[in-house]
Amino acid sequence: MYILFIGNKNYSSWSLRPWLLMQQLALPFTERLTAFGSCVFQDFSPSGRVPCLHDAATVVWDSLAIVEYLAERHAGVWPADATARAWARCATAEMHAGFANLRNHCGMNCGVRVRLHETSAALGEDIARIDALWREGLDRFGGPYLAGADFSAVDAFFAPVAFRVRSYALPLSAAAKAYAERLLNLPAMRRWYAEALREPWRDQTHEEEIRLYGTLLEDLRTPPSA
Repeated sequence: MYILFIGNKNYSSWSLRPWLLMQQLALPFTERLTAFGSCVFQDFSPSGRVPCLHDAATVVWDSLAIVEYLAERHAGVWPADATARAWARCATAEMHAGFANLRNHCGMNCGVRVRLHETSAALGEDIARIDALWREGLDRFGGPYLAGADFSAVDAFFAPVAFRVRSYALPLSAAAKAYAERLLNLPAMRRWYAEALREPWRDQTHEEEIRLYGTLLEDLRTPPSA
């Protein structure tokens, strides 16, 4: 059976991607959650980062590499239609490599609600590009998911953005907002969110990002452990 090593559910957007995909495709796996700062991730991940997938003696690190590894073994990771599949791969690669301003200014923190101090031009460009990508996929392939009727890897890669939309009240078009809500209402996403709220850990770096870029309006998480 697969073993998927992940970080804190409240913070780890990279971990969410393969976790959600495997949940949606009903691929059996054992989850191993390790809180940031609690151990040396190199013990199970060559890069010292999460996520990391173990399949017997095979170790696969990096979220996109994990997705491609799963795609070689299971149907449904990518759309069956060649055109939709090409588009989905491009959008996934763009998400994997880009949107640095969104990542830096709006780090994933599921359990908080934040008012940003400002929306810089660069951050606004990232938000606008995501909005355009989502609308393009939904319009071109008919929805309700980005590449058509079925959830696929491209939806998993944009799922952390849905949490950011809620945490930071990011401005989106009506169609993009509806898509974000659709992701947030997936049973697996609701489970991830509920478990994120119950985590007692706090990572100082992630918490400082909130104070640097915004004002904390509400914290819905379990109080931190002593």
